[in-house]
Amino acid sequence: MRAERRGLLALLLVTLVWGTTFPAMKLLSAQLDALQLIWLRFAIALVVLAPLWRGMRRPELRWGLLLGGLLFLAFWLQIEGLARTSSNRNAFVTGLNVLVVPLLAMAVLGRRYGWMLWAACVLALGGMVLMFHENEPWNLGDTLTLASTLFYAIYILTLEECARRTAHQPLRATRMAASQALVMFAAAAVLLLARHGGMASSVATLAALPAASWAALVYLGVVASVLVVTLQAWGQQRVDAMRSAIVFGLEPVFAALTAWWLIDERLGGAGIAGAALIVLALVVSQWQPPRRIGA
Repeated sequence: MRAERRGLLALLLVTLVWGTTFPAMKLLSAQLDALQLIWLRFAIALVVLAPLWRGMRRPELRWGLLLGGLLFLAFWLQIEGLARTSSNRNAFVTGLNVLVVPLLAMAVLGRRYGWMLWAACVLALGGMVLMFHENEPWNLGDTLTLASTLFYAIYILTLEECARRTAHQPLRATRMAASQALVMFAAAAVLLLARHGGMASSVATLAALPAASWAALVYLGVVASVLVVTLQAWGQQRVDAMRSAIVFGLEPVFAALTAWWLIDERLGGAGIAGAALIVLALVVSQWQPPRRIGA
């Protein structure tokens, strides 16, 4: 239980950092497209993580490459979706992970969960509806974001499976972060070459970035990529996928707090009630462990 609590705290920190990335992403999305943003962000992460390649074990490389591919698809689709829909809708559809993870686990892995965890999912979903309700019709950006949510749910479940299969010799989260960063950088670079016919335009855009944009990139590359990817891998070795998804439902709450602190953007009564429901969902999720078939 003590290890699970440490994992929970690590995932809470991951979610807190995610919530603070919205201002940086908004600033950079006006100057960089999705692929350029991923490419630059993980180029910085690769430089920071370069010393960790020494002594990397084969399972760490293999699992890291698989997870990196899933994470790239989730990142790319989410940023492409953000460019085509509102940030509120993007945050809400991304938050649907709280339902997509258990439904996918039931459909593919044959898992069954107790009613307390389902109650926590309903509370979290209700909270996000209150925080991000909009009357605009469904659009392409929402569809891309939903596809991103599916890939991220697969990523969360794959991380859990990785922890289960390597329990006899736990993988080092820092090494897995390094191999994931390599995939993110390489995939973005290949697609940039295919889209633009070379890297000249991306390099020119990079050279023209102002200091504030560079600061945002460094934050995303070091804190939101190196720290977050490492902590998530470490935390999910100790917390199951269902509870992880509920913790990640706190992202819009932290995003709203960051917006209030940095740009004085305030939540109304419905938004505050929604945030409270998501926090309550996290508390309820800790009351009863999940049940698995054959367990």
